Amino acid sequence: MTPKRPINLNLLTIAFPVPAIVSILHRISGVILFLMIPAFLALLACSLHNVEGFNKVLSFLVHPLIKFFMWGVLLALFYHLIAGIRHLLMDVHCGDSLKGGRIGAKLVLAVTIIFAIFLGIWLW
Repeated sequence: MTPKRPINLNLLTIAFPVPAIVSILHRISGVILFLMIPAFLALLACSLHNVEGFNKVLSFLVHPLIKFFMWGVLLALFYHLIAGIRHLLMDVHCGDSLKGGRIGAKLVLAVTIIFAIFLGIWLW
């Protein structure tokens, strides 16, 4: 028996709705934050060890490439927080309709973009 339905395995040709994009980005930001835990714990341990370690971490964090990396991680943290609050609100049936989900997803993206700009200004 041959199937008659079309098969599309290329995910780049599928137009995802905004709530799906927000949900996927929420998962990706969670993975990024999980993977960054050891690096941040190592930086914290080095900075708390002694004064020289603190100065070493401080001089490491002023490099422009590291600032850009920190901007990305802090942005992932903020996005994960805002998208998580949106998901919690949807769990209590606030904005869980189709229209409410779209508005909430667009609001999460808008707030994150505004925060990204302010965070970039603050870091540099």
